[in-house]
Amino acid sequence: MDFRTPEVDRLAAEVIPEEFFELSTQDARDVFFADTRMLDGKQLAHNRYRTSPRSLIDHLAEQLELAGTETLLDVGCGNGFVLEHLRPHLADGRIIGLDIAPGVLQAAEARLAGVATPCEWVEGSADDLSAFGDDSFDRVIATYMMHYVPDIDRCLAEVRRVLRPGGRFVLTTDRPDSMVEMYQTHFAVLREMDAPARLFKATPKARISLINGGEYLNPHFTQVELRTWQDQLRFADAEAFMAFYSAHNYCCAASAPGDLGENFFAELRARARARVQAVIDRDGHFALTKFTGSFICS
Repeated sequence: MDFRTPEVDRLAAEVIPEEFFELSTQDARDVFFADTRMLDGKQLAHNRYRTSPRSLIDHLAEQLELAGTETLLDVGCGNGFVLEHLRPHLADGRIIGLDIAPGVLQAAEARLAGVATPCEWVEGSADDLSAFGDDSFDRVIATYMMHYVPDIDRCLAEVRRVLRPGGRFVLTTDRPDSMVEMYQTHFAVLREMDAPARLFKATPKARISLINGGEYLNPHFTQVELRTWQDQLRFADAEAFMAFYSAHNYCCAASAPGDLGENFFAELRARARARVQAVIDRDGHFALTKFTGSFICS
């Protein structure tokens, strides 16, 4: 189904700011990914409320073309959600998960505890893969995380170094205007509240997205192919949407309070909930249009 309509394009042009938030390494490690709550909320929503019959894992498995015996590195593995679902495709292979945040890395280890596929868990930054030798992996994945990496160019050079000849690197990310309906609501509420100008920024994913990702990848890989897909999340319950909205760091209800205080964000959430409920009352659901995809690199 094609969810891209003139209305969605118009919204994107009007709503998405050019300037985007940048999440510091310290905040990523010690605040937003100190535990799995934000990742859990996002992953639950993307699976439960999607309208596409094909999940993220379906798309990744297709792009990876796994025979089942490969050694795979997940750069920025988070809570292990992706690896848990890819693992049956690697029954006779080997999995290595790397993440900078020990809290989510421990959760990933617990998540895959007891599986027969050998798993190894490494704490470290994605732009320093010195723990691994040259030509170590048949497959490397980076799923919705490259925008957090301090030195993207160094990370990609390291991925190319550890990737075996004939191997494949799959980088998955979004367009900056993915889920524009959420940001329309978010910025409308901020304007109602006369919020500080510093909060009117796009998601950190704009740093490396489906639009500019090729510029980063082409210097490091001989072949770079972009494969895109669409989906739409539909929430028939405002509280379900609010759990998802509140899990977005530095752009929605989980933005760093700074000197604004929690009362500011409590009001932000209340106003956003009221707007979403009004749409649900009118249309039966609140929709978020997803424009996402993967770069297939070799």
